Amino acid sequence: MKKVLREVFNTSLYLLVVLCLTYLVIHFVGQRTQVSGGSMEPMLSSEDNLIVDKITYKFKSPERFDIIVFPYQYKEDTYYIKRIIGLPGETVYIDDDGSIYIDGELLDESYGKEVIKDPGRAYSPITLGEDEYFVMGDNRNNSSDSRDPSVGNIKHDDIIGRAWLRIWPLGKFGFIKHR
Repeated sequence: MKKVLREVFNTSLYLLVVLCLTYLVIHFVGQRTQVSGGSMEPMLSSEDNLIVDKITYKFKSPERFDIIVFPYQYKEDTYYIKRIIGLPGETVYIDDDGSIYIDGELLDESYGKEVIKDPGRAYSPITLGEDEYFVMGDNRNNSSDSRDPSVGNIKHDDIIGRAWLRIWPLGKFGFIKHR
């Protein structure tokens, strides 16, 4: 009888430790998320499943072109995934030709799927605060992003994490390239 009780106790303790570790990983290290919509095409497609790295930004600041996940402020349990274009303290401007300027310098980037048709609120220069980021989807004409007042600038504290690993579909399995 003692042997059975000891085995039940050991198994219960093992399961408790596994559950605690799982909780810690999901809440503090990484979490799974699914892409919904085509705003990040061709890099990410609708139905792609990703692991989001939640710990990196605890130790370093987000960088230009990082792909981040953040909550949409007007709808609960809705998260956006976008690419960082503007960093804290910078001024972002998009001209009539769809060119992006950072602090008056043309941004050298190749992530946009097409020429920007609507600069949105970036038609006038936007100066970011000390903890704000300007984000855009790669599918520029099919993306609700910082150009839209309902999204606006993203505060550092609102960033959940950085897209790290695509786990589905299996044919596209691999680490997400940010640069």
